[in-house]
Amino acid sequence: MRTYAIGDIHGHLDLLREVHGWIKRDIAQHGPAPVVHIGDLVDRGPDSRGVIEFLMQGITAGEDWIVLKGNHDRMFGYYLQTPSLHDPRLRPDLTWLNSRLGGGPTLASYGVKSPTDRAIDPVHADAIAAVPAEHRLFLETLPTSYSRGEAFFCHAGIRPGVPLTDQVEDDLVWIRKDFLEDPRDHGKLIVHGHTAIKSPTLYSNRLNIDSSAAYGGPLSAVVLEGRRVFHLIDGKRRELFPI
Repeated sequence: MRTYAIGDIHGHLDLLREVHGWIKRDIAQHGPAPVVHIGDLVDRGPDSRGVIEFLMQGITAGEDWIVLKGNHDRMFGYYLQTPSLHDPRLRPDLTWLNSRLGGGPTLASYGVKSPTDRAIDPVHADAIAAVPAEHRLFLETLPTSYSRGEAFFCHAGIRPGVPLTDQVEDDLVWIRKDFLEDPRDHGKLIVHGHTAIKSPTLYSNRLNIDSSAAYGGPLSAVVLEGRRVFHLIDGKRRELFPI
């Protein structure tokens, strides 16, 4: 059972188009299969709006694409509801518009003027006017996980010891240490992003595909055949082995 997966995008439409081109070349050789986007569509990069538009248009056109919710997508959605709605898993001293999180470039991609030197309410009003209602609905209704064959896909990871069917959104989009440091088999290979590394890395119980596009790194695409994993580079497969 074959499945493709794409790591954290963070507003890089050019990279997203590129890896989809690689996947199309692989599909032409091996046949159709779903493509899972692991979340964090927005923030830090230059064209979050374009990323959302690209994904929405592909799904509308009938592409077999699954798009999962990441913590940055959730923070963006929360902000659009009200700027005072603070994600409970975010440090209390940070807000989505803090430069470390990259909300400013996301708003800029919608034509909203820099939020750093303006009052909160006018910026929020501009955001509500600029972000199309269908984008808001898309963000709000993104699933938090997808299970197929021997793999379980989510943005950040899972809560070890909890059945995959009982996982909660807070963990699926935010968990880090408790998941990353747990060596147990989770029943399926957990395919995730959220924790930026240099290149896709396969471990005994999980596969991290966040290759740091948010920080100038590449955007990664992989193909899974059961528990076998191949990194796609320029349409060519390179098999990964557990470290």
